Formats: sequence, structure tokens, C-alpha cells
Amino acid sequence: MNVFVTGNMGYLGSTLTKYLNKTYSDIKIIGYDTGFFGHSLTGSDFIPEQGLDIQYFGDVRDIKQSMISGVDAIVHLAGVSNDPIGMEFEDVTSEINRQASVKLAKLAVKENVKNFVFASSCSMYGQTDGGSKKETDTTKPLTAYARSKVGTEEDLKNTNLGNMNFTSLRFATACGWSERLRLDLVLNDFVACAITSGKISILSDGTPWRPIIDVEDMCRAINWGINREIDNGGQYLPINVGSNKGNYQVKQIANSVAKMIPNTKVLINKEALPDKRSYKVDFTKYENLAPNYQPIISLNQSILRLKNGLKKMNFSNKNFRESAFMRLNTLRKHIENNRIGKDLRWKIF
Repeated sequence: MNVFVTGNMGYLGSTLTKYLNKTYSDIKIIGYDTGFFGHSLTGSDFIPEQGLDIQYFGDVRDIKQSMISGVDAIVHLAGVSNDPIGMEFEDVTSEINRQASVKLAKLAVKENVKNFVFASSCSMYGQTDGGSKKETDTTKPLTAYARSKVGTEEDLKNTNLGNMNFTSLRFATACGWSERLRLDLVLNDFVACAITSGKISILSDGTPWRPIIDVEDMCRAINWGINREIDNGGQYLPINVGSNKGNYQVKQIANSVAKMIPNTKVLINKEALPDKRSYKVDFTKYENLAPNYQPIISLNQSILRLKNGLKKMNFSNKNFRESAFMRLNTLRKHIENNRIGKDLRWKIF
């Protein structure tokens, strides 16, 4: 199997390529990444890209059709990765996350790629009222990042996909250990707070709902997507990926971290304005279509892996929210040093 992975040098991509190599003995992995975070290794003795057959460096807006010739599946992870970056680079977010994604999918159709797997997000549901959101429910994206995910799905729903299966994995909020760790994710942030200061300060009142999924379980879902047949969900398939038992309120996540890391205090800001980004999600469809690829990493296991990984690094930076572990900070530093422009393109190469 030949698999083309965009954004392979990111938080999820670094874990995915390792996972695929362990899962398949005959796989050829082609990576494509701009390299913004390639230097952001976390306690690794070698770069994960050593396990790839080919590594391209380039902007996702510039992928050439020849690069995906002979590819069986595309895993499209590349993009502006969260709400804060999307807020600061709103127009570029649409250009990268939506327009470039649709362009790549159309190139894939021309090259007769069998499966196109798109990394989407449950954040597209925005603020939910009532029960857990299903794939058929109306989306209410509150941020540029979430709108870009909704827009990509809408565009490809109205595109002739030829013989290609399109799977949009609406992931729960990512968490867990990676060789390119991000700490701008709720669980990861809480574990880092507990280890460095013994205190978790929740910036909201703690009531918003977040479904979460470990990065390793995200890899399982992608593995399902690159092998999915048309009779398993149809040619065009947007699907929530996570576990029904993985829906937590933010304060529940914080309290779980405090139990796993002794002497941690949880402080809730009762004066905080309501966080409108609150959503419970129904993952029954994924459970039914992909029974052999269900999440198996528990919340406590994710916490333990993060705890052990950070302690192995001797991680002690109480001001980590100002560090390169936050993706927006890395981009700002690249811009400050004139390495990239505000269009998020490299200037020095």
C-alpha cells in the first residue's frame, strides 16, 4: 500500500507514520510537510521521518499532481491546527484548510486515488443545546478553524469524486503523548500545569463539554479510513470519531489529572464568562461502522503517558504557554525572525 500523508511532521502526523510502519510490513509512506514544527521534537532520540520512504517539503497549497501518482490513499492532516491560530490568520486559514484541501482532493480524483481521509473536527458543532450531536445535526462553527472544516466538507459533498472514497474524520479533541508534543490542547495543558506548578487553573467555569481522543486512537481511525470500502458508509462519509464515554466536562478532565498527579489543586474561575465552545458528541455511527478500530486508550492512560513523557524530559517550565509547545508561539517566532510571512509561507528558502 502506498500512502501519502500531508502534515506528517506535526503532532498527529509524527505518531501516525510510526503507527503505520508498525501495522504494515509492506507499506510505502510518502510525507509532505512545510516543516514549521519539524524542530519541535519532544524527548525523541531520532526524527520520526526516518521511517518514511519519501519526504517532500513544501506548502500544502503547492502540492503537484505528480507527487501523488500511484498513491492508494491520502491522509490529509496539514492545515492551520487550532482556534487561536485561525483567529490570528483568518483569511489564510480558509486558504490553507479549505481551498487547498479541496484542490488536493480533486487532484486525487484525477490520479484514481482510492481513499482520501480528511482530518476534520467535532468543533464544527460549536455550542450544543440538548443532547449529543450526530452527523446529521446542524453544525454551528464558532471559529475560523471550525468554519474551514465545515466548508471543506460542503465543497467536497458537491464535487464529483469519481471512484474515490472521501472520509471526513470529525475528531474529538486530541490529547496524549507525541514525539512532537502540543500543549495547546486541554488535557495536555492540564497535565503540564500539574507537573510544573501543582495547580490547574481552569480559564472557564469548568462546565463546557469536550469529547477527547488519544492521538494513538486517532491513528486507528485513520487506518480504518485508508482501507474503507464504499459499502462501509458510502462514497462521501463525514463521521464523528471518538467514544461516547469520552465526553467530559472540562472540570472532569482537570479533576482526573489531579487524581493521577498527587498534590494537584484544581482552581475554577467562577467569575469567568461562559465558554461557548461546548459540545457533546454522539459517536455511535463510528462504533457501528468501525468496530475493530475503536478507541482503546483511556483518559487515565493518556494522562499517565503525558506525565511519564514530560518527567522523562525533566519538564519544569511553568510558563510553557509562552513556549514553542504552543503552535501559535512557534509561528509568531518564525514571523518575528522573518522566516515566514503573514501568509504563512517561507521567506528564507
